[in-house]
Amino acid sequence: MTRCCGNPGPRNRPCGATPAKGDSRLGWFADMLGHCVEYAGAQRDAGRPVVGIMCEYAPRELIMAAGGVPVCLCGGSAATIPAAERELPAGLCPLIKSTYGYYAQKSNPFLEMADLLVAETTCDGKKKMFELMSAGRQTYVLELPQKEGDPDALEHWKRELEKFKRFLESRYAVGITGDKLRDAVRLMNRERRARRELAALMQSDQPPLTGRELLEFKSTISCIPESLDAYDAALATFRGNGAVADAASRVRVLVTGVPIVHGAERVMDIIEGSGGLVVCMENCTGLKPILEDVDESAPDLMDALAEKYFRLPCSVKTPNHARTDSLRSLAVEYRPECVIDLIWQGCLTYDIETHWVRRLAEEELKLPFLRIETDYSPSDSARIAMRVEALFETIRSRRAERHGRE
Repeated sequence: MTRCCGNPGPRNRPCGATPAKGDSRLGWFADMLGHCVEYAGAQRDAGRPVVGIMCEYAPRELIMAAGGVPVCLCGGSAATIPAAERELPAGLCPLIKSTYGYYAQKSNPFLEMADLLVAETTCDGKKKMFELMSAGRQTYVLELPQKEGDPDALEHWKRELEKFKRFLESRYAVGITGDKLRDAVRLMNRERRARRELAALMQSDQPPLTGRELLEFKSTISCIPESLDAYDAALATFRGNGAVADAASRVRVLVTGVPIVHGAERVMDIIEGSGGLVVCMENCTGLKPILEDVDESAPDLMDALAEKYFRLPCSVKTPNHARTDSLRSLAVEYRPECVIDLIWQGCLTYDIETHWVRRLAEEELKLPFLRIETDYSPSDSARIAMRVEALFETIRSRRAERHGRE
């Protein structure tokens, strides 16, 4: 298997696969990327097409119902960025540059196996990156509607998914029947439920795992049978475990903003290494895509699929009231003591939405708020740690004041 940055490891693990602390409890997920590479290769050899995706808007259920294996291609390695910057502007977000760097270096085994890339029109940077990648890969573009709550936008999205369904049927000479789609929906719903239940363990006053450990429970390939079994095993394990060390004294943190993909967990490590406990991740690698299932009993599954994915509260939407509504609900359920909004440099839509998230946190939820803008380089780690530690010191002082009054 090709290695992306020359770092040796078990089974030649690719970049971003370093397990979190306590990985003896992570089971299958401790070497998730290695397992996924093996699975993708075996499925490709068995005749199933590998289909690369980069966004939660790409409906995995349709790809699975067409016999494909949907694989997330989001890059989390800083090592591939210089290769990308030979063709892409340096000001683009690191996730885009890292992903394109893998493409330029031909160093992502999933991308090298991919028969098809499913692109989407979220940010302009990704859209134009896909345009460049389409010169060397078959690419299908899903056009995302951007007006939240507009009936015409939902109808447009339904038509987009119908066109995508017909494309998959034609490309792979298959019929996506109602039974095949329902089976795929059931599998994805099972995975979403398991991930929700794991995340819900963080609602406890003394959670049995850290946010960093929870972040490991996300597979690059959805619905691998072993990963579904591993979710069940993890739930059984953590439900019977005691609290993580010093859980009661740690600062409960809600993280929102950009996705934290494999290999780009540095800010999470800083937060929890500074005495925090990330009890809730609202972002695309956290709760955002799994809060809602597809209605398995719906008479028209394509409509149900479109409605579920349309409601994702991405910053591409305007206005994006669904994101603040979700944050409001999650704050009640997970009881954070502060909100940290993570922004990748160059991610303009999330950066601008910081305005609304800050107002929600400080004015309505009465929670301290911290905006962190960074990229994949560790050069600013010390500065970020100082800001996080200062935030936590303020919160601990408030705790002491409350306890003094009691």
